[in-house]
Amino acid sequence: MSFLSSAKSVEGLVSSGLLAQPTPGLLAVASQFAVSVTPAMMALIDPDDTADPIAAQFVPSVRELETHPEERADPIGDHAFSPVEGIVHRYPDRVLLKLLLTCPVYCRFCFRREQVGQGDGVLTPAALEGALDYIRAHPEVWEVILTGGDPLMLSDRRLAEVIERLNAIPHVKVLRIHTRVPVVDPARITPALVSALGGRAPVYVLLHCNHARELTPEARGACARLVDAGIPMLSQSVLLRGINDTPESLGLLMRAFVETRVKPHYLHHGDLARGTSHFRVPIADGQALLRGLRGRLSGLCQPSYMLDLPGGHGKVPVGPVFAVEGEDGWLLEDFNGHRHAYRDLGSLARDELSDEVKTAPADRASGR
Repeated sequence: MSFLSSAKSVEGLVSSGLLAQPTPGLLAVASQFAVSVTPAMMALIDPDDTADPIAAQFVPSVRELETHPEERADPIGDHAFSPVEGIVHRYPDRVLLKLLLTCPVYCRFCFRREQVGQGDGVLTPAALEGALDYIRAHPEVWEVILTGGDPLMLSDRRLAEVIERLNAIPHVKVLRIHTRVPVVDPARITPALVSALGGRAPVYVLLHCNHARELTPEARGACARLVDAGIPMLSQSVLLRGINDTPESLGLLMRAFVETRVKPHYLHHGDLARGTSHFRVPIADGQALLRGLRGRLSGLCQPSYMLDLPGGHGKVPVGPVFAVEGEDGWLLEDFNGHRHAYRDLGSLARDELSDEVKTAPADRASGR
């Protein structure tokens, strides 16, 4: 593993030149929420830029001590849907398998910031067996999502073992891995790691990345090693104030994904995690940003804007609406903001067919 030279404390960040001094406020933040910045990310930070978008994601700030009543320790309701340790079963056909609660970096906006980084955090053999037993006992589980923490922090051997055991469950057809590793520690994506992901069920890798600068040549090379091995990659980003909340920064990020052969997938609205209000962007602003991407960037560059409902009620698309139905048909908006009336002939044909069935002779209608 290659995380030994990461800065894992306020003092380490001071030694690296990323913080001026270990103030009481910063030490208080670090006592509540884990700190870790990898060498790859430290190299990207401009210490002279107080608004550096990479630093804002990983370097602790005293603003994290500001909390609001709406914020929650478990903002998306993982605990309520965790029938056994390591499993979250919120949606009918898929489960999260949280193999560990450690990450190579700790994002200052993380929705699991109350859980991750607390000790070793790896599932014990008994807990892993219990999680696998749960999956075996639920044939409706079509997809297993490896998450945590970051599952690519596991050794190649252990990761291969878990994937092999999941592949032995007949009703598990798809595996998904949520990770930041290809951008924050590209050297970790070795041929041995890629080989560990092989097996019967196809593996999809979802890459968490929030700013185009994170996709360095080394990161793009790491993604290429996965994609060239036949592993599809999709993106996950969080809409973050001061990081990717302008048309320019968000557009550059989506284009960078596509250039790296990573399909833009989800742009998450910031969750109500404790101490993260300074990152959150109004939903209306997020909708305006997504509206601005439509038509101006390739269709390949369009993510879905998603909000995770507090309490575990699932994700809801909250992107802009371009079609509204009225009494006289539909009103559609093009990418230039111009509105156009549209008569839905499919609906008209359906209504005419319905009238024809209603007036058909009784023998015809009954099929005799």
